[in-house]
Amino acid sequence: MTAADITRGRPTGPDPYRVGHSSHGHSRAPGHGEGGPAPKRIVVAYGFWIFLLSDIVMFSAFFAAYAVLQGATAGGPTGAELFDLRITAIETACLLASSFTCGLASLSVEARKPLWFYAAMALTFVFGAAFILLEIREFIELVDKGAGPTRSAFLSAFFTLVGCHGLHVGAGLLWLLTMMAQIFAKGFRPDIVRRFMCFSLFWHALDIIWVALFTVVYLLGAGA
Repeated sequence: MTAADITRGRPTGPDPYRVGHSSHGHSRAPGHGEGGPAPKRIVVAYGFWIFLLSDIVMFSAFFAAYAVLQGATAGGPTGAELFDLRITAIETACLLASSFTCGLASLSVEARKPLWFYAAMALTFVFGAAFILLEIREFIELVDKGAGPTRSAFLSAFFTLVGCHGLHVGAGLLWLLTMMAQIFAKGFRPDIVRRFMCFSLFWHALDIIWVALFTVVYLLGAGA
């Protein structure tokens, strides 16, 4: 049997079955030939999702600590004695409303309407700032009642969990102002739009965490 018999009817060449190559001998896959590296928006989105997941892991640890220490009041006040669900419901409404206005801002970015964008972001900031002020007021009232974070393990876990979420909301408000300034100065450039989309994901994630926090800490705590 000759070499011609062996290769007869089979494609020849460096890549006979064109694995990873186009009809012109160049790959269209990212990182090969004409395709080039992955688009920057994909890299940014992937990296930011990793950040969000790491943040969720941290909050999960705080939730677990709170669940374990919920009954460790050391003879001090319990959640049923401390929590005012009316104020907490207002906080929840403010944060959910800010999520809605943030969604309107995302639609304004897609439509490239700066006035609607600034209006929606301003409302998002107002609702977020109202949430922070109400939470600070709650903390001050608890400390005045002698229910500070050093009173018991339960209160230490409570202040850590709720306070960490509040710090994230405060950081989100600073990020919000930065995004407004960047779009005012540079317009809807692709890199600015990518940053805004990351901010939008971050803000909505905080809302989801708060819903879980409101349910586990306040509703169940007040019921107990």
